[in-house]
Amino acid sequence: MPEHPRKSALYRVSGLSPRKPQPFEIAPGPEALQQVADELGILGLKKLRFTGELSAEGKEDWRLDAHLGATVTQACVVTLEPVNTRIEEDVARRFLANWPPPEEKGEEVEMPEDETIDPLGEQIDLWAVMTEALALALPAYPRADQAELETDSAIPPGADPIEEEETKPFAALADLKKKLEDKGG
Repeated sequence: MPEHPRKSALYRVSGLSPRKPQPFEIAPGPEALQQVADELGILGLKKLRFTGELSAEGKEDWRLDAHLGATVTQACVVTLEPVNTRIEEDVARRFLANWPPPEEKGEEVEMPEDETIDPLGEQIDLWAVMTEALALALPAYPRADQAELETDSAIPPGADPIEEEETKPFAALADLKKKLEDKGG
């Protein structure tokens, strides 16, 4: 049985050269593509390629600069028909050795505003970075070209539809105020 490609996407930090960048390329085969699709809850994944390099940043930190390319199949939010989408994303991460640990267990820790920062451990898991980047790049509401949302109406027979102005929360108060001003006025 062949080794899962995730194992080859684990880079031991102690084995990386701080003097020259470490190039990488991850292009999973059909079985691994299906596993990623299942993990992300999508219908399919036709192509997936993650290429880039890891390079030292300072004395202890590491930087990842990469490109993610994928062709995904998701269910249309309207018709549930398969929708194919091509994703092309640049990915940047910084792995910091001095990630601020919590002072005590259970204490709240403020998340940094820079979303590209990750804690540096003994290994850098490029497979995890790739799947996270793909998950973030997926269209939230995939829609087939001809799909249109149908609107239902719940108007009783003989009633007039509610106008937009009537749905505003202070419209009735404004009308009441106007009537009171007209009477008193």
